[in-house]
Amino acid sequence: MFKVRLYGDPVLRKVAQPIKPTSLTPEFVNEMSETMYVEDGVGLAAPQIGISERFFIYDVGEKLNVVINPEIIEKSKEEEIGEEGCLSFPEIFDKVSRSISIKVKYFDQHGEEYVKKLEGYEARVFQHEFDHLNGKLFIDYLTVVRRRMIKAKLDEIKRKSAEILKEIKSTARN
Repeated sequence: MFKVRLYGDPVLRKVAQPIKPTSLTPEFVNEMSETMYVEDGVGLAAPQIGISERFFIYDVGEKLNVVINPEIIEKSKEEEIGEEGCLSFPEIFDKVSRSISIKVKYFDQHGEEYVKKLEGYEARVFQHEFDHLNGKLFIDYLTVVRRRMIKAKLDEIKRKSAEILKEIKSTARN
């Protein structure tokens, strides 16, 4: 299982690089999905496990989707406010406005290309994970006042993030 990177980890703010669609092994996808399910998430982007590459996985209750080198081709002008959380922000949930429908293009791990229209919750999840690939986090949508209200929680998450990074670096040396 992977360690989920928390707010404060620089990898979460980087713009991720494209990859060859067939470069993800079944074992890697399994380990990533296991991490997402164990952490009780519906999506997990590569930067959240310390990899600055353009892929993510998500499961809104139908099946696991592996999304590589995604593009959002169209967004509806109509938006909807909904509550979001993020594995990189434990115990923080807030309201975010997102397009209610999007048209997307991406590849799966077998190199197959998809062009789909997503709506509702699935569109929200896709946009949230897609933002991770561009170094954008869901708290970036919050007002200054709202961010001030959760500042203590954010500071605590940053402290935990620093501890995780130290642990990862010391494990990497051994």
